[in-house]
Amino acid sequence: MKQILTLTTALAVLLLGLLNAVAAESSPGCGKTPSLRNQQYTMTVNGKQRQYFIKLPDNYSPTRPYRLIFTYHQLGGSAQKIVNGEDTNRGGALPYYGLPPLSNNSAIFVVPNGLNNGWANQGGEDVTFFDQLVQHVSNELCVDTRLIFSTGFSYGGAMSFALACARPNVVRAVAVLSGAQLSGCQGGTQPVAYYGQHGTADSVLNVSGGRQLRDRFVRNNGCTPVNPEPQPGATSVKTRYQGCKEGYPVTWVIHRGDHNPSERDGNTIFAPGNTWEFFSQFS
Repeated sequence: MKQILTLTTALAVLLLGLLNAVAAESSPGCGKTPSLRNQQYTMTVNGKQRQYFIKLPDNYSPTRPYRLIFTYHQLGGSAQKIVNGEDTNRGGALPYYGLPPLSNNSAIFVVPNGLNNGWANQGGEDVTFFDQLVQHVSNELCVDTRLIFSTGFSYGGAMSFALACARPNVVRAVAVLSGAQLSGCQGGTQPVAYYGQHGTADSVLNVSGGRQLRDRFVRNNGCTPVNPEPQPGATSVKTRYQGCKEGYPVTWVIHRGDHNPSERDGNTIFAPGNTWEFFSQFS
């Protein structure tokens, strides 16, 4: 009987520890009736009105902590275009960069709208917008605060890179599609899991800029540089860097295409699958 009680006590302590660990990862919005829906909202940031969309998973449950994924649009784009999707045959992106169908209802998506259709991040105002969104959404919805991600194409990739630099303790991983350093890099010395892709025929942002972004996190993450530089074949080529600090991988995809988030290998647009594969390894 004593052994049974001891075992029961040990299991109870273990269960309590697990519950406490889960609670530590859960945002203040867990357990609340959701006040945010699938629609556009406005908030004030530094005295300016900023817009954003929310997309909840099907059958959202306030007791389940979800991933939180930010999707940033390109220069001249908009949050509405990310929500709707654009003609991928003309360089547009799938809705939410094609991630919701792959996420199996495990993620909440936030789609911010840039000032002047871009992400100049003057004085860090777009990073402040991100900070306020993370706080607001986490307070109103059930978020796993260890699983916050950002992705975007072109200027949206630049903004995701800026977040990796400035908020390494908030952002778990980023996926930068054809980006360059356009939104700044305040900080930029700590590791963040990094996925990047770029085309060698990019006529808007040269591939050298994308490589520079990648190399910052190759260094920060303690990865072993690859030499010679990976080159595309008949299809895109994916390189997973070795020697990275545990939990901070770097993946690089090089292709022969132009400035386009919807490049294909055959009939398959490869950015969504690669991005989700990268993000979903964290749990």
